[in-house]
Amino acid sequence: MSSSDIFIGETIGTAILILLGGGVCAAVTLKASKAKDAGWLAITFGWGFAVLTGAYLAGGVSGAHLNPAVTIGLAIEGGTKWSDVPLYLGSQLLGAIIGAILVWLTYLGQFKAHLTDPELLATLPADEGMVDLKSAPKAGPVLGIFSTGPEIRNYAQNVLTEVIATTVLVLAILTQGLNDNGNGIGVLGALITALVVVGIGLSLGGPTGYAINPVRDLGPRIVHSLLPLPNKGGSDWTYAWVPIVGPLIGGAIAGGLYNLAFK
Repeated sequence: MSSSDIFIGETIGTAILILLGGGVCAAVTLKASKAKDAGWLAITFGWGFAVLTGAYLAGGVSGAHLNPAVTIGLAIEGGTKWSDVPLYLGSQLLGAIIGAILVWLTYLGQFKAHLTDPELLATLPADEGMVDLKSAPKAGPVLGIFSTGPEIRNYAQNVLTEVIATTVLVLAILTQGLNDNGNGIGVLGALITALVVVGIGLSLGGPTGYAINPVRDLGPRIVHSLLPLPNKGGSDWTYAWVPIVGPLIGGAIAGGLYNLAFK
């Protein structure tokens, strides 16, 4: 694969992944959305279809890693050159940022209606009022559309959850989902990977919201921190390292396990 193939495939594929995945979170969360309160099943299947779409779109161009944990796992396994890893990771982060911006643009009216709704404002602390608290440490009322967060904030447990879930994902890709060249996700592998993502969401997603992808969390969190949204609250940067470190460790473990057990 050429550098331009990697850049184009990973940027566009990850943007579509985040657009559709973040889109289902917005649809379920925001007032004036027809899917309001559709629930966890809608979110897990929405993310599964997002992975499926992004993977099929980018598979023939860049191998459709769409996730630094997958790239690290493939580099350890040997299917991806270490010299290509920085380009993969940078393209994925750019795509995630673009996808999050597209979610905001798609639901622009719903964001405004939700964040200025009297019922929401009544639940905010008195000092938040109609204030845009970009530096507030806690998660704002729409951060869950962009990024993940724990139900119980215990960093050791939260990291472990992300490690376990991501190991499952990357190990499944390495054993069942690679293309003929072994450097990305194949045609059948894209479907298998999407189903694994749904399964992880249903089984392991409860504690942390299953980031299982560093740029899936970091790119949209950056966008949330910069968007001109009233009453959006903080971007919870104190937690942001967890969905980066946990998935990267999980991807590395999966690559090592694959080399030990399956080669």
